[in-house]
Amino acid sequence: MECTVSWTGAAGTRSGMGFMAETGSGHMVPMDGAPDEKNPANGGQNLAARPMELLLAGTGGCTAYDVVLILKRGRHDVRGCSVKLQAERAEVEPKVFTKINMHFTVTGKGVPATAVERAIAMSHEKYCSASIMLGKTAEITTSFELVEV
Repeated sequence: MECTVSWTGAAGTRSGMGFMAETGSGHMVPMDGAPDEKNPANGGQNLAARPMELLLAGTGGCTAYDVVLILKRGRHDVRGCSVKLQAERAEVEPKVFTKINMHFTVTGKGVPATAVERAIAMSHEKYCSASIMLGKTAEITTSFELVEV
């Protein structure tokens, strides 16, 4: 796996702290820093997601992918899955994630709560490399709701 991240600020773009990532699979992902009121030249313009937001989003995508795949492999009629992640960060550098809560909403027909609970646990204990990695610095908690259609 590879990725190339390039600073776009030198190219005369609106944000002096903008970056563009090109993934190994050929996709482009813009990033920008937060505005810095004390030193605007060192801040972004809020034109794209922050890198740490993308890290959190990637973790959500990783675990949601696992949950859907595990439920589908169990032949459950899953029709939707979303996960809302809320994170806290350390107050001092490095501002790592210290707490992350993931709340899953799984929509389906006749999907047992025990199957959802098991799929979430399997993701976090075995399959989701992103959440397992972040679990080294952050306390990760999960919850879920099941919506019957």
